[in-house]
Amino acid sequence: MPPDSAKRAHLRQRLVEEMERYIVTVLFLSAFFVSFTTYRRLVLAEYHIGTFEYGWAVIKALILAKVILIGEALHVGEKAFRDRPLLLTIFWKTLAFGVFIALFVVIEHSVAAAIHHRPLAAEFQFGGAQGDELLARLQLEIVALVPFFAFRELGRVLGEKELNALFLHGPRAAARLVPK
Repeated sequence: MPPDSAKRAHLRQRLVEEMERYIVTVLFLSAFFVSFTTYRRLVLAEYHIGTFEYGWAVIKALILAKVILIGEALHVGEKAFRDRPLLLTIFWKTLAFGVFIALFVVIEHSVAAAIHHRPLAAEFQFGGAQGDELLARLQLEIVALVPFFAFRELGRVLGEKELNALFLHGPRAAARLVPK
């Protein structure tokens, strides 16, 4: 294979792998955000407040998935606890990416203030119901990263192919599918 076509094949393979990671991340986050949106909708319905924010849940998943992949490409949270017990690594990555999410929330609310012509200070008042909800959402989004990074770290340690084979085919089939 000529060097140029080998380089293109490698780039194509990397693109496919990145898109797979992105799609899996979006699906995980979408499931979480849509579930949270449904819960929020049901609670508000008790007070006769209608809300329908499923589109925002999916858009947020699309954006946060990209933020997570960028963070992983920048190796956020990798070096400090990489060779430590998985429990520490998972919580460290959750904390590091939680900061990333907090930065995203700040950007998200800044953009919303600009679009709706509201003062920026009004978006970040942490007293009252709006501030409480903002902090509760941020907390839930960070907690949702614990199982996400648990699977990511298990894949890193065991091997992604092995982990996928275990989950998709079961232990016996995985032993046959994945060469040792």
